[in-house]
Amino acid sequence: MKKVNTDQMEWDAWSSPKEKFGGASKGVSIALGREPLSNDLLKRHPFDVEILRVPPGKTPYPYHSHSAQWEFYHVISGTGLIRHAEGTGPIETGDAFVFEPGQPHQIINNSAEDLIVYVIADNPIGESCHYPDSGKWLVRSPKGTLIRSEALDYYDGEE
Repeated sequence: MKKVNTDQMEWDAWSSPKEKFGGASKGVSIALGREPLSNDLLKRHPFDVEILRVPPGKTPYPYHSHSAQWEFYHVISGTGLIRHAEGTGPIETGDAFVFEPGQPHQIINNSAEDLIVYVIADNPIGESCHYPDSGKWLVRSPKGTLIRSEALDYYDGEE
């Protein structure tokens, strides 16, 4: 059995070049030995668990959908908004929701305090993403290239 204490894990922070997007996470599955690029299901793990921290006024990532991946979210603390295909709605501590493949989504922290969310996603091999706001695709095979008709930067068309 592998065990980690998430209270002792460091936050891995990120920000987009123009700082529109930002957040921090604790990669629980990675700490438990998950090898995300492996095709060996024992090393890859059947799901990925992350603790996501979204600072006030930030969104961690562009509006997107997955081709094959399911994502489960559970708000641990804070308030914010969830953007989805039907619009935008409030989220708060205790809320749980799921996005199936093909459903676009985005978390937004419009409050004055951190928004903390558990994220659990299955781990399909060959997964790709679509970014409706910028019309681009992330193709994870072979090396995670963002495309329209040529390779793009991750934040291209988002900021």
